Amino acid sequence: MELTPQNLRQISRALKAEEDGKELRKELTKNMREALKPGAARAKNNIMAMESSTPHGGPALKSAIARKIRPDVRISGRFPGAKIKAFKTPNTRGFANAAKRTNRASGWRHPVFGNREVWVQQHGKIGWFDRAFEGQRNEYKAAVEAALTEMAERVVARSR
Repeated sequence: MELTPQNLRQISRALKAEEDGKELRKELTKNMREALKPGAARAKNNIMAMESSTPHGGPALKSAIARKIRPDVRISGRFPGAKIKAFKTPNTRGFANAAKRTNRASGWRHPVFGNREVWVQQHGKIGWFDRAFEGQRNEYKAAVEAALTEMAERVVARSR
């Protein structure tokens, strides 16, 4: 079975119609998240391998970003699908888009600690998030499709 939004919506509707559809939906989302966990772990390892600048007394940027990387699965709604997401980090030194900024080539600007008048340009580890999935995209897609197919077969078997 191919992973498309239409197929995911159809399975979601079938699960809702089942007597214990809530449990089946939970199991499907859990299985799809489990299929993506290795990719999330690779992304976390990549950000933790980024070089650190000078130490400071605030929360650690790399570990704050790593904590916010996780699989995101939606089986119903307008945009159903499965992906690995780096969520915002609003409580990390006011740097809500830390994951996005450390991944891009242009980096980010910030004031020097202790001197709000002087700003500097800082660069992270370019492409750390994207490189975590190089050559692995088809494996993750196949694992998510396998979870989807397994649940579809289970629903079909119950309806017989």
